[in-house]
Amino acid sequence: MSTLNIVMVEPEIPQNTGNVARTCAATGARLHLVGPMGFRIDDKKLKRAGLDYWHLLDITYYDSLSDFFSKNSGDFYFFSTKAQHIHSDVQYPDNCYLFFGKETAGLPEKLLHENPDRCVRIPMIDNAAARSLNLSNSVAVGVYEVLRQWGYPELLCKGQLREYQW
Repeated sequence: MSTLNIVMVEPEIPQNTGNVARTCAATGARLHLVGPMGFRIDDKKLKRAGLDYWHLLDITYYDSLSDFFSKNSGDFYFFSTKAQHIHSDVQYPDNCYLFFGKETAGLPEKLLHENPDRCVRIPMIDNAAARSLNLSNSVAVGVYEVLRQWGYPELLCKGQLREYQW
């Protein structure tokens, strides 16, 4: 079984985290939430965005990035608008970690400077008014690129129409 890890660093908006949780639940990705967060985990908006998927999650909480790094190792990839590499040009290994920063500031600059070859960008237009994609959309793009490369392991890839009465 392949493992994909999503790391949200200091998320601020509960609805985005709820949407990411739903993406993780639907794809089997593990979710790592790194604090401090801009909301409480019992936040009603967080639960509503994740709907009834919370029981499907493999989720771990950390107090800080140093707490996270002391407990995890592997191949880390940092999604940032400041990155030089396109996210789809990278070959993601099993048990990799995709990092996403908080909505207002992204990932810490120190982390990006220390890992330039592991920083990846989702291409966008060159326009100061369109600074970035929504955080939960960025996570979905990253998750599905990795899963596409892996051949969508353990995911149902065909649907079934119900009988239709004309």
